Amino acid sequence: MSTDRENLAPPRAAHVPSRYVMSGVEWIPWVLPLEIDELTEEHYDAVIHRPRAQAEYFRVLLRDTTALRARTRVDDDVFGNTNLGLARAERELAATAASRLNGCLFCTGFHAGLAAQLSGRAEDVESLLIDGDARRLDARWQAIVDASRALTTTPSSLDAQALSALEDTGLDDLAVFDTIQACAFFAWANRLMLALGESSVP
Repeated sequence: MSTDRENLAPPRAAHVPSRYVMSGVEWIPWVLPLEIDELTEEHYDAVIHRPRAQAEYFRVLLRDTTALRARTRVDDDVFGNTNLGLARAERELAATAASRLNGCLFCTGFHAGLAAQLSGRAEDVESLLIDGDARRLDARWQAIVDASRALTTTPSSLDAQALSALEDTGLDDLAVFDTIQACAFFAWANRLMLALGESSVP
């Protein structure tokens, strides 16, 4: 992705949320996104899901179509293949815990909203937003949050004890692997988003 000075976006006022919220968070790019009328079929092929091209974030990433295509395929695989393994809501919970620890307000809000919607447990998700280290969740969700926080902090922190805690709540090997995948993807994705722009509320 080019970071030449001519590709830097003009400054826009950002209003950083005072707390983590599940909705209403926007993202302001520091790198100029491509304009909609600049997009070709190669771009739409890279973004894979055409509606995503409406978002400035994806139009920034479209400056490197090869990387974006690979990123989207990984994203789809980690969060879309839910016939076996971890439930989608719990994958979103892992993404929320990682994003909350990394300080990405946009990703935290987006994935917290999905976790709450898919699980019907908005109050539990809200408690995670208020206090990322809270111990107010049931054993299964707490084990997922703890494992996600450990892996996000440093991979070596995801030790045998954290893995055993996941298994003790009934997660099989595939569900444990899905937890790791969802967290690891967002431990990386947060850093990408934080490096290219900032979160804001209207």
